Amino acid sequence: MKITFIGGGNMAAALIGGMRKQGFSAAGIQVVEPFEATREKLAESFGVRCIPAVDRAALNCEALVLAVKPQQLREAVAPLRGQLGTQLVVSIAAGLRIADISRWLGNYRKLVRTMPNTPAMIGAGVTALCADSSVDLEGRTYAEKILKAVGSTVWIEDEAQMDAVTAVSGSGPAYVFYFLEAMESAALKLGFDAHAARTLTVETFLGATRLAEQSSDPISILRERVTSKGGTTEAALMSFDASGIADAIERGIVAAEARGRELGGILGKD
Repeated sequence: MKITFIGGGNMAAALIGGMRKQGFSAAGIQVVEPFEATREKLAESFGVRCIPAVDRAALNCEALVLAVKPQQLREAVAPLRGQLGTQLVVSIAAGLRIADISRWLGNYRKLVRTMPNTPAMIGAGVTALCADSSVDLEGRTYAEKILKAVGSTVWIEDEAQMDAVTAVSGSGPAYVFYFLEAMESAALKLGFDAHAARTLTVETFLGATRLAEQSSDPISILRERVTSKGGTTEAALMSFDASGIADAIERGIVAAEARGRELGGILGKD
């Protein structure tokens, strides 16, 4: 099958790289990208066809991946309006709703909205997908195959939950980095040099995450196993609780979801 990317930025490059590793043919991938330097880099790295604007060949595909910034999407899809027939359209533009993209495409409905996160850049992302009701099983399977090139996938049946997806997994890497910053800062204040502080912080997080991934136990149970009565871990967790950290994290994620809904309305305006 042939795939055309509208936009050749970092996420498009991650997807193309992942797809090539999974056996997708370079001859079946093309990219519409206005910046010459980006086109040259993609062509050199992956051997794919890169063009500055949509042409007839770009539309000779089974799927189009909309990989431009949300603020640029309406302009980017304008050349596609009224030109689509049976192609599956997969959007990775954060916040933009299926109805708005459909309207910009001339009420085209064969759409899948997705929300990958930044670890997709190293093939370790998680992507939520939500399809218009007109997308059949074959289309859903193909969309999932594209996004699985950069990590795991989760289907969301109610598009209204996509703002919550953005708040949890889309913004989630920043929450992790925020916590890592605090741990690293504490390690430095306790006398470790920069290399040791970073290594202890990052490797602890990686190991704990892998343990949670491989265990069938609830995360709360994993936490309790590390927390001895009257021990050092309990002292830290009691301090966290006294500061209301868990509640603050939950409030932050709720705030992110609310902002996502707000931005979706703004971005989708004509």
